[in-house]
Amino acid sequence: MAPFLFSRKASTDTNASSTTLNAKNELASLSSPSSTTLGSTAESIPYSGRITPSAANAVGWGKVVVDGGSLSVHTLGVVNGKQLDLSSNLVRADTTQKLAEIRALMRAEPEPLDYYVVPTEDAHQSEFTAAPDKRREFISGFTGASGTVVVSMTEAHLFTDARYYAQADRQLDANWKIKKVGMPGVKDWVDWLGSRPNKCIVGVDSRLISHQTATTLTTALLVTGSRLKFPRLNLVDVVWKTRPPKPSGQIYIHEAKYAGKTAKEKIEAIQAWIKAQKPHPSYATQPKVKGSSSMTNLPTATIISNLSSVAWLLNLRGSDLPFTPVFHAYLFVSLAAAVLFVDRKKVSPEVEAALKENNVVLRDYAEVFSFLRTGGWGAGRVLIEPQTPYVISLMLSSPRYILAGSYGDQQKALKTDAEIDGFRQAYLRDGAAMVRWFAWLDEKMTKGEPVSEWGASQKLTEYKRLTDEFMGTAHETISATGANASQSHYTPTRTSALLLESRTPYMIDASGQYFDGTCDTARTYHFGNPTVEQAEAYTKVLKGHIAIDSVVFPEGTTGAQLDVLARRALWKDGMNYLHSTGQGLGSFLSVHEGPQGFSNHVPLQPGHVLTNEPGYYKEGEWGMRIKSGLVVRKVKTTAQFGGDIWFGFERLTQVPIQTKMIRPELLTKEERQWIRNHNSSVRAALQPLLQDDKRALKWLKRECTREGPPPTAGGVKVEWD
Repeated sequence: MAPFLFSRKASTDTNASSTTLNAKNELASLSSPSSTTLGSTAESIPYSGRITPSAANAVGWGKVVVDGGSLSVHTLGVVNGKQLDLSSNLVRADTTQKLAEIRALMRAEPEPLDYYVVPTEDAHQSEFTAAPDKRREFISGFTGASGTVVVSMTEAHLFTDARYYAQADRQLDANWKIKKVGMPGVKDWVDWLGSRPNKCIVGVDSRLISHQTATTLTTALLVTGSRLKFPRLNLVDVVWKTRPPKPSGQIYIHEAKYAGKTAKEKIEAIQAWIKAQKPHPSYATQPKVKGSSSMTNLPTATIISNLSSVAWLLNLRGSDLPFTPVFHAYLFVSLAAAVLFVDRKKVSPEVEAALKENNVVLRDYAEVFSFLRTGGWGAGRVLIEPQTPYVISLMLSSPRYILAGSYGDQQKALKTDAEIDGFRQAYLRDGAAMVRWFAWLDEKMTKGEPVSEWGASQKLTEYKRLTDEFMGTAHETISATGANASQSHYTPTRTSALLLESRTPYMIDASGQYFDGTCDTARTYHFGNPTVEQAEAYTKVLKGHIAIDSVVFPEGTTGAQLDVLARRALWKDGMNYLHSTGQGLGSFLSVHEGPQGFSNHVPLQPGHVLTNEPGYYKEGEWGMRIKSGLVVRKVKTTAQFGGDIWFGFERLTQVPIQTKMIRPELLTKEERQWIRNHNSSVRAALQPLLQDDKRALKWLKRECTREGPPPTAGGVKVEWD
């Protein structure tokens, strides 16, 4: 079991029943031996005692569970009854000295660098990174989840996408130029570097760039006679004197009842895949490598660097990254055995015994590069995927590797029956927690009590903490009202959060990591009377959501081919959104998992789990999104043309969709029936879980059967009977 659950008796408030959660391990207050609350208006679940160093390390990716001592709900954003100015969120780190030190190091290289690249990713190409790997954040002050820094001798550039334009504008100081990738005429960082003056030298840490990106960049630089160099040390690490230590949380076993397959079965499948691969087309034999037998052109092994794939394959989980229960490791799988390169201090006797049973050899994390450089596996070539860190390619050298698709990623995406059932159960618990929270929030707003974006998001996590199997959130909670909601990936802070109000929609995009599934849900809620413009936009977003949810498609159809269905109603009026319509979900792993999704050309297959999340964002005013989890299933059609090749989606999310903002005249008869069926089925599913909370039951009934307010400028009436 995981090492960072906690024990406490908790009560969400006087209207909800007291709940006791049994201990697996005890976590306590972060800052004091006594129960704490952080504001006089707070409602909280206090917990007491001291947190031990081991427990602190164990928190890892689940840090949101214990942020701020108790997860108190405050009317933050309010000081002496007045709302803080949004400008208080303009926290701009002064990067002048850091950039000067980086440039000095660039000049001091044996071949001075003209440009130095600082990616977001770590040595495993992870989306979320541990504290010591947040190099881009350290050097720039930008905390968004996506972006690449390029420093020259005279300028500093941040390349980021539409999700983070506004955040970058707020956080970067005057030293920086923002490259808003996706805007007309704005190149991504690879193409931009390829267009620099002739004979430039570009430096980057080869651990932090993928094979695919490195080869693409090398090709682009060759056009102008420029070159890519890999300094011996990471320049940011040299400058970063207070760099945090590496995480050291314990690895634990992910039980087979959740996984549906044993680690042994998965390893054997990988080995069968290796054996089935074709020889390298270019080389018949290779010269003998010192310390190994002669190389051949036959693939005999693969190396897995993606942390989710390592964890999935071995049925293990960890706490090294925020939001994702994985651990830093490389896994080398040959036809004879497997070698796990990992910090041995993280491996308990129980985990070591499980690895030994599955013929997995343990070696220290740092030994992976010498192992690859010296050909420690013996004869044969190593299969690597394009997203493998480029340092691995360099250690192997081109004669000893073959590029191949990621078999592990492909298999991980095809969920087992046990994993799919786990998703259903996880989404039920997650949905029940959201309904309890919505009922609480609606009551506060009805009474006119102030609640901030940050306070609302913390309270939601507090409710989720009370559910079985909850291990933390899978991404930062997006809790946004007014202009903040027009930023599709805005995250509130204590000091800058706006108060929720009744003039604009409120958007909540929240997640949950459970032993049996990873949940990701977004809903948009209006506490007043929506304007005509807001209601029309919401209805068009809903139409797109319904179109994806109800589509039937033949085998071989890709997510990209379905994407237009989500945007069609918006496009008719020249509206759009700049994020993906949906991404794959892991099973107690990454909230963004490939290869499935609505933005690529990977055919959707039964067992793929992904999100359906169209939205619309009116710049500077408001935004909205509706997101539900889906699993691809086979469906029976009337004609069954071509045979049993027709697929559709089963919805996993169990949270009502608000009807107040719907303009029914914009919906077809079938779409109106879909909404009735959706909310009716949600109510039936959640009622048994909410019998101890009268307020939540009342709210659920109202939201799932309501006819809406009397017709107003924006309010509408939806007939349910």
